[in-house]
Amino acid sequence: MSSDVSPAGAPMVFVPGGAGYVGAVLVPALLDAGYRVRVLDLYLYGHEPLAPVRGHPNLEEVTGDVRDLAAVRAAVAGCAAVIHLACISNDPSVELDPGLSQSVNYDSFGPLVRACKEAGVRRFVFASSGSVYGVSDSPNVTEEHPLVPVSLYNKFKAMCEPVLLAEGTRDFVPVIVRPATICGHSPRQRLDLTVNILTNHAINNGKITVFGGVQMRPNLHIRDMIDLYLLLLTAPDDKVGGEIFNAGYQNYTVAETAEIVRGVVQREVPERGTIEIVTTPSDDIRSYRVNADKVRRVLGFVPKHTIEDAAVDLIRAFRAGRLPNSMTDPRYFNIKLMKDKKVA
Repeated sequence: MSSDVSPAGAPMVFVPGGAGYVGAVLVPALLDAGYRVRVLDLYLYGHEPLAPVRGHPNLEEVTGDVRDLAAVRAAVAGCAAVIHLACISNDPSVELDPGLSQSVNYDSFGPLVRACKEAGVRRFVFASSGSVYGVSDSPNVTEEHPLVPVSLYNKFKAMCEPVLLAEGTRDFVPVIVRPATICGHSPRQRLDLTVNILTNHAINNGKITVFGGVQMRPNLHIRDMIDLYLLLLTAPDDKVGGEIFNAGYQNYTVAETAEIVRGVVQREVPERGTIEIVTTPSDDIRSYRVNADKVRRVLGFVPKHTIEDAAVDLIRAFRAGRLPNSMTDPRYFNIKLMKDKKVA
């Protein structure tokens, strides 16, 4: 990649959706790496997620909507790179208002990409989703595997990918990452993701309810996701330009993940006693394994954190009182908060 996008030169990175679950960990990491950062976000989940870095001399926060092209153009001005995180995230939230979700997750994407290209952005990193594979019995779901999205959220992510790749040139380098299910602690905590749900229930209910259980899920710790985003900013053009990378680490069934989480909680919180696991039927058919060999082979990226690490991080956050009312507060659950704020 050209030297104008390197930490030493203090380039500006534009992060739409930077106040979300992943963004709240990514933005401080970018600042620590020496980047200047401009966030565009509606702050539906409040301004607390970026409070630890608010006022940082290299951080600019813009309250705005990715569907507002004028706001996007103003926010991306002078930026050398983009990490696009903005979306209505997870299947239930998208299904709550399909029209709204399409306008945010798909309709706004092409105009935003072209605005970034016109502004002189050199590197555009798009957060797609490992869930675009839908349902697959294949033991080896690589980036070439057919996309069979089974929900609108997956469908919109899949539809965005060719829109971005079509804009690629020598001076505008797009790269797509398909993350597994992210887990771990964030200042904008989500407790509606598999490992996080299981840990929350184990600690606060003493019981884990597994819906289905046989569905295969790939997992990735949030810190590893951040490390990969940082790597994708600086990797050479010829290694990432127009490329798609799976980002995952541990592939387990939901039932196996529940057993792992139970073991961690019983070890770390012995006063909680024996954690019960209850299995109940589910209509969630999504099941797939993600093969992440390509990102290791091409970029040398190897995840360092496990499901166990994510559970331990969450246990520490619970003990420190950083996740109050974790079973009921809508801010931890995307669908509940959207309903509470009447977004849809």
